[in-house]
Amino acid sequence: MGGRILIGAPGSGSGKTLITCGLLTLLKRKGIACRSYKCGPDYIDPMFHRAVLGIPSGNLDSYFSTPDEIRARVAEETAGVAMTMIEGVMGYYDGLGGDRTQASSYDIASVTHTPAVLVINGKGAGLSLAALIKGFLEFRRDSRIRGVIVNRVSPMMAERLRGPIEELGVEFLGCLPEMSGLKLESRHLGLVMPHELETLESSLEQLADQMEQSLDIPRLLSLAQEGGVLTGKEKKLLSVKERVPIAVARDRAFCFYYEENLQLLREAGAELVEFSPLKDRRLPEGACGLILGGGYPELFGAELEENRAMREAVFRAAAEGLPVMAECGGFMYLKDQMEGTDGKLYSMAGVLSGVCRNSGRLGRFGYLELQGLEEGPVKGHEFHYWDCTENGSLCTAVKPAGGKSWACMERKGGVTAGFPHLYYPSNRKIPEEFVEKCRRFRKERCE
Repeated sequence: MGGRILIGAPGSGSGKTLITCGLLTLLKRKGIACRSYKCGPDYIDPMFHRAVLGIPSGNLDSYFSTPDEIRARVAEETAGVAMTMIEGVMGYYDGLGGDRTQASSYDIASVTHTPAVLVINGKGAGLSLAALIKGFLEFRRDSRIRGVIVNRVSPMMAERLRGPIEELGVEFLGCLPEMSGLKLESRHLGLVMPHELETLESSLEQLADQMEQSLDIPRLLSLAQEGGVLTGKEKKLLSVKERVPIAVARDRAFCFYYEENLQLLREAGAELVEFSPLKDRRLPEGACGLILGGGYPELFGAELEENRAMREAVFRAAAEGLPVMAECGGFMYLKDQMEGTDGKLYSMAGVLSGVCRNSGRLGRFGYLELQGLEEGPVKGHEFHYWDCTENGSLCTAVKPAGGKSWACMERKGGVTAGFPHLYYPSNRKIPEEFVEKCRRFRKERCE
């Protein structure tokens, strides 16, 4: 395996995603094979990585997975790759509950023995940046921070800061000046998605040009080699029977999926067939299961309502016992009605009772463990502004920090749905038993 580097920052909004994608663009242009990851339970940043590299990105999360599991996975997935880029989450030390380092960027850097580069927003500051960097270097005995990039400052100011920064014992890798028009817009769940930015490719090429001029790329690549080689346990292969086709909603409204979840479904025997609830008029032919992920259905209330043929197809399939897994936005789509971002109520599939509306605030935000499922406990998270009049009481969600809990999830016939996003690797029975239900559904339908 080649080198690894983690891009961290003192807090959100420092430019981690732009710099990560800019570096991936530059390295790809140089012919350096890359693999990318995002720390934490984020869906959108990996989409930007994928837009650059053309291959799926992944999530590394030390609440969802053990250190050994993370190391084994990275070792396996990056074998033969020249460079692995890991984008951090929030502030470098921010983890569970905001007062622990577990599940932080620092924790992932430590678990994977990865050198970290701290991206500092230098706008409106000078020597004080050195004091900020010193604090991050000394907050933990082995901070893993080996380099610094100063963002949004002129080359002249950056050179003035080189000496004070290098005196701290950390590599000064250069600066990025303010680049007008080059930014990623945000909305209520995070960054606007890659397919919505018409100029993304040209913007990242422009950023890569600037990085080649003002960053010490050879030194960054050299730092990336300091993490050493990761080793993992040999993967156990499942004995898969026949493959079973499972429909997966993927379009502008439904797009939040962990690549790890999809891979476990494939390993269990699923043949994943993508379709669009926005545009398609029926479910994929022969589908023996349905997965409705999260996303932004509230942005497309009118379009989803107008596609009556698809809503009726989903209703009929669920009534016939088709196994269905739905999370957050997918859960909302199965309800009777959903409020759009325009404030209007729109008819949805009507598989489950209830109305989803904008609550005006972030609800039940953060990590959780679902307890009470027949498959056993599973880890996940919630992150949504919309809420429903009927959220279900199939199981209990328990927060790891503070112990707060609430009832959630519904199971009706073959449908299992709720607001929580589940991380399947934390309980492999979830995908394995779902695929088996789909297999039984096909057998019963054909008999």
